Amino acid sequence: MTLVLAERLKRVKPSPTVALTGRVARLKAEGRDIIGLGVGEPDFDTPVHVADAGVEAIRKGFTRYTAVEGIPDLKDAIIAKFRRDNGIEYARPQILVSTGAKQTIYNLFMSVIDPGDEVIIPAPYWVSYPDMALLAEGTPVTPYAGPEQGYKITPAQLVAAITPKTRLFMLNSPSNPTGAAYTSAELHALGAVLRRHPDVLVATDDMYEHIYWAKEPFASFLTACPDLYDRTITINGVSKSYAMTGWRIGYCGGPAAIVEAMSTIQSQSTSNPSSIAQKAAVAALNGDQACVAEMNRHFKARHDFFNAGLNALPGVRVLPAAGTFYAFCDVSQAIASRGLADDHEFAEMLLDKAGVAGVPGTGFGAPGHIRFSFAVSMETLEKALERMGTVLREG
Repeated sequence: MTLVLAERLKRVKPSPTVALTGRVARLKAEGRDIIGLGVGEPDFDTPVHVADAGVEAIRKGFTRYTAVEGIPDLKDAIIAKFRRDNGIEYARPQILVSTGAKQTIYNLFMSVIDPGDEVIIPAPYWVSYPDMALLAEGTPVTPYAGPEQGYKITPAQLVAAITPKTRLFMLNSPSNPTGAAYTSAELHALGAVLRRHPDVLVATDDMYEHIYWAKEPFASFLTACPDLYDRTITINGVSKSYAMTGWRIGYCGGPAAIVEAMSTIQSQSTSNPSSIAQKAAVAALNGDQACVAEMNRHFKARHDFFNAGLNALPGVRVLPAAGTFYAFCDVSQAIASRGLADDHEFAEMLLDKAGVAGVPGTGFGAPGHIRFSFAVSMETLEKALERMGTVLREG
């Protein structure tokens, strides 16, 4: 028998970050000494009071199905979070809880994109956005913002990208992979463009909101452009800020009709998120936020140390980030000076000769770059810099 797979699989590729994580694990299992700087998750444990809430849920038997869209007390905690942190008001029917923000975004794309619709995704972008658009039979449109403009698109670029087929504008700030964050004024300027196109929806991925240290306070899109409330979906989660990646809880607030459609998609795929993880997320959002500030303090210190070390390497350039735990390096000079073909070959060289794993920038829509995660100890970062320095300073 000949096995035939669905045509839609020809539109997408496996996630390069997930693939790298698997490869590093295999190399380590073979006995290789590899420093993995590819995975995008905090190296801290989930705060004790959050973990205890999950344990308590198990002990109390809260281990059954819940409502598809999330339990009421978690919805209320999310509503309170949006009000407290972003000045955005939502009601329960406007909130959806999913198995990670990745599913939230997938639900959204499947709910609002028809074949041929265009999704504007500024590059560099998180690796999954374009492929999700393709799975929804949409067309990703990826205006590029390079280091010379701080990896942030301009209103003129947004104007040029919008066509009669544009359905959705997907914004990520602070950005994975670059760490760049849009200021309130920059968001307002993008909003001025979008006001002229009332049929274009806006989705904003705020996952790294609390891993942030820029001088200006973080601004969500709706905080800067409240008049676009009726067509904006604000996406977030507990994975990064609370070191809860494995708990798999993401959420969004948005127009009730869109959220209801997203819930319908979810009902026919995963159904409700983990009941236990939802209780832990309530404790995370409602509890003492000192743990978030403490982790952020460590990330900022690592950012400062690692960026300085990377910029001292020959042929490597990295801009200061506003947040996240990524260093997005322009390595085009290093690639050229060593006669390599592209960022894939550069990443392979570092993995083979230095035992340091990073993700090639091409996967993020930015050839000539590489992304490193500094969600590891200072000692690990120091060792990685030493190894890369030895290799890159070779004649």
